[in-house]
Amino acid sequence: MIDEFLTGDLSDVEEALRKAAAAEITPRFRQLAEHEIVEKNGPHDLVTAADRLAEAHLTASLTALLPGSVVVGEEAVHADPSVYEALHGDAPVWIVDPVDGTRQFVHGEPGFCTLVALAHRGEVLASWTYAPVTDELAVAVRGGGARLGGEALRSGSPAPGAVLDVAMSHPDYTTPEQKRALLGLGVPGVHARPCGSAGLEYLDVARGVLDAVAFSWEYAWDHAAGLLLVTEAGGAHLTLTGEPFRITGGNTLPFTAARDAATARRIRELLT
Repeated sequence: MIDEFLTGDLSDVEEALRKAAAAEITPRFRQLAEHEIVEKNGPHDLVTAADRLAEAHLTASLTALLPGSVVVGEEAVHADPSVYEALHGDAPVWIVDPVDGTRQFVHGEPGFCTLVALAHRGEVLASWTYAPVTDELAVAVRGGGARLGGEALRSGSPAPGAVLDVAMSHPDYTTPEQKRALLGLGVPGVHARPCGSAGLEYLDVARGVLDAVAFSWEYAWDHAAGLLLVTEAGGAHLTLTGEPFRITGGNTLPFTAARDAATARRIRELLT
């Protein structure tokens, strides 16, 4: 069933993303009322009405496209952590982050996106990264490459000897040693900065304008879509143990995704 779906016309998924964003996200961009913004686990972990309503919209439309599938969404898991266990089950799973970069969305900044990935038995098979403000949509299918709009994405490799540009997860989530490594302090040839929307950072790696990302958390909705996008564009990802990142968890963190395997190994060495 899932093989037939993946070899069919996937434009219905793209349409579902655009419809959810048009109905629930873009009308609230720079128009959020105070009561539509809520703290989940602190002032840096926000959820808005757009997050909740877009996820509900996508849950209905995506499961209708693939009967028997289920959804693991960021907001659904926040309400009921047992939802996350579906990643270990036999049903096809839609992994949804309705607004990746909620902080930017709340502040009226355009650096946010909607992330959807389709996985089965722990393997990501397809992904969609949609930036509503710029109407950019990147799609990846396992073994079928990655594209942005109608153009193929190729991450390429950094120029020999070039300073590596790296986006890093928030330093408060890392040990002091990892923070120094992530920031590239005292490491020649590395320029690091805090990351914004994970999905958009992954897109920049896939399109070859960012050399690598490094993250210290493993929620599948933040990484599933982007990791497949980077891989299908020619990049690679590694955890501290040198193994690829697993969406089902149990990874040794932090981990990196990069434009090519050599860069991924270089960043991993810094992190260890």
